[in-house]
Amino acid sequence: MIAEVAENKKERFLYHNMQSTDLKNTRNIGIIAHIDAGKTTVTERMLYHTGKLYKLGNVDEGTTAMDWMEIEQERGITITSAATTCFWNGKRINIIDTPGHVDFTVEVERSLKVLDGVVVVLCAVGGVQPQSETVWRQADRYGVPRIAFINKMDRIGSDFFQAVRDMHEKLAANAHPIQIPIGSEASYKGFVDLISMKAYVFEGSEEKVTFKAGNIPDEIKELASEYRHNLIEKLAEIDDHVMDRYINDGGIYPEEMIEIIRRNTIANKFIPVLCGSALSNMGVQFLLDATCNYLPSPLDVPPAKGINPETKAEESREARDDERLSCFAFKVMSDPYVGKLIFLRVYSGTLESGSYIYNASKQKDERVGKLVRLHANKQEICDRVTAGDIAACVGLKSTKTGDSLCDKEHPIVFENIHFPDPVISMAIEPKTKADQDKLAKGLHKLVEEDPSFKISYNKDTGENIISGMGELHLEVMVDRLLREFKVGANVGKPQVAYKETITKSIRCEGKFIQQTGGRGQYGHVVIEMAPALSGEGIKFESKIIGGAIPREYVPSVQKGITEASRSGALLNYPVTDVEVKLVDGSFHEVDSSDLAFKMAASIAFNDGLKKGSSVLLEPIMALEVVTPEEYLGDVIGDLNSRRAKIESINQRGNTKIIKGVVPLSEVCGYATSIRSLTQGRATYTMEPSCYQEVPKNIMEKIVEGVK
Repeated sequence: MIAEVAENKKERFLYHNMQSTDLKNTRNIGIIAHIDAGKTTVTERMLYHTGKLYKLGNVDEGTTAMDWMEIEQERGITITSAATTCFWNGKRINIIDTPGHVDFTVEVERSLKVLDGVVVVLCAVGGVQPQSETVWRQADRYGVPRIAFINKMDRIGSDFFQAVRDMHEKLAANAHPIQIPIGSEASYKGFVDLISMKAYVFEGSEEKVTFKAGNIPDEIKELASEYRHNLIEKLAEIDDHVMDRYINDGGIYPEEMIEIIRRNTIANKFIPVLCGSALSNMGVQFLLDATCNYLPSPLDVPPAKGINPETKAEESREARDDERLSCFAFKVMSDPYVGKLIFLRVYSGTLESGSYIYNASKQKDERVGKLVRLHANKQEICDRVTAGDIAACVGLKSTKTGDSLCDKEHPIVFENIHFPDPVISMAIEPKTKADQDKLAKGLHKLVEEDPSFKISYNKDTGENIISGMGELHLEVMVDRLLREFKVGANVGKPQVAYKETITKSIRCEGKFIQQTGGRGQYGHVVIEMAPALSGEGIKFESKIIGGAIPREYVPSVQKGITEASRSGALLNYPVTDVEVKLVDGSFHEVDSSDLAFKMAASIAFNDGLKKGSSVLLEPIMALEVVTPEEYLGDVIGDLNSRRAKIESINQRGNTKIIKGVVPLSEVCGYATSIRSLTQGRATYTMEPSCYQEVPKNIMEKIVEGVK
């Protein structure tokens, strides 16, 4: 206990000392990967080696520090991203451990928005898996530099070089090993560092693992030489300095090589690849070295760019303590003791507890109650946070995920985070009257925390409807309601979140005329509606020429169409992928109003849905099934019965990998079916792909079933 207190004091001293040092010693990184690739175990080992933890946690035993929620420990999966800070070789590393399951992809999205670099963990057995591709695309979207760690090198079926080939083929990544393994599977014992050309061999087990540097074993000398040559070739292709040395047979010293790799990694031109086994505690120290050596500090990334809400001009904020204050709220968490915690990335300036800050997104002043540094669900109060920091704030009442916070005299709004639409819903109701208020409060807090979780009210049935990204997502949310908020609730079966659209172009009009004595209401619009491209939503455009409708009423027309699109003509599902053009109309100098034009637009839009041959759209899931070869026929037969479209069947070892797309409505409860078909030996992953029209015979059954 005394040692622990001493270490905590030492860490606080280091932290406060470093606040005044150069930002070049800070790394804001995330750990991202496919489910079960070993992200949380990698994070735990990082914290162990940096002295943040004194005992190795285990995901299977539910003893990890980062998976702190009871439900995470029980299920052995990460559900919510967790933040922590540790120190390694004089560098402060802020780490965010993210979920791997696609149902919680929103956690990855918002983390990548505020991170400077990421460690992508890949399984040496599975290689690049579906969710690996998803998180890679998310990192691409935010331009985040990354390094790759091929984990589970001691597992049966591990293949480091195949995993690297997967990165080239599936991710189109310019990735190259800076380490190659010595042995594999049970014989994995270390690696060759291609920069220093030394071999590192691990000895001992778990906490007692040590490593010894030495000469490269004779059996892989030639392979190491080949990969070292290939590494220099790869770097020469993207770096003129290396090309000049390469052409003129000039040598490159290890320190110089590290600087070259760092420069090109930060520029997103190169991805260094390392190997190891986090569970067996092999290779994580070298991953920490690579994090410090190759991933950027806040000074190495471009200044944060946003829009001045007053002038609409683009502005930027540099990562400096003396710059104007700017922060981004990327996560909200309900804490039973302190209330609402707002996770912030401070892009510039200094934020102090007790001070006031301006929410530029909501145009409201907020008071900072207190500031805390985080270690999963544990908090350490601090007086201030500075540029480059990731911390949490207590006391911000109006702030939500995606809000920009800044100095009121110099406002700036950063680009918000894109959150996907829910694909599945279920009804929920309180068991007793006493549970009614608890349910409302619990749902409100969960919506604040997770923007991909939605609540709506069905007027026809009088039910609360909760919507999310998948069955597991809803299951976890209901579990949290029962467990954290002590709500007694009854839930219905999951229902697919269909949408509606039109299939032909039409012209329609809407009139809203009321005379009640005195001033009346008059609004008249003519609109043209046509099918839009998939994923475009509702596109509105005004084509009014000559003042048939005054310009000030056009926003009301758009508002009326937007509100009407929330409920379609077939089964009241939201309407999407429709192009609406306002082409004509008329107004009354006295009786016309915003309300009248909003109502007229709503009438016209609803009329257009009836005339436009509305159809249902269903969510389509991208599916990957990994099954032993002997069950291939049964699995494919079952998928065909579910309206699946098989796109490819590949071999990996003695297993078959089936890829395809399937309607979500056909795979509710698929986990049970696949287990019984394959005696529990097959695994599968799904993620939302697109929306497609429901076949006519299926649509008739759905409509009939609802009626």
